Amino acid sequence: MNEQLIISKLKQIKSENLKQELLLFLDYLLAKQFIDEKAAKRIPKFGCAKGTFKMADDFDEPLEDFKDYMP
Repeated sequence: MNEQLIISKLKQIKSENLKQELLLFLDYLLAKQFIDEKAAKRIPKFGCAKGTFKMADDFDEPLEDFKDYMP
């Protein structure tokens, strides 16, 4: 998009409240652009979490809290 067009439309805004709102929106867009660029670069590999957690040996065993509800 043409920067001159953006500047000309900006000059048409008279209200200071609208200018402040525009600044907040521009900050939002810049932050979103940074997050999108950062997220696009990171692609996790299969198995990258191996060894970061350990399952308990009794993981599949019934829980004590649910004894009343089991036959």
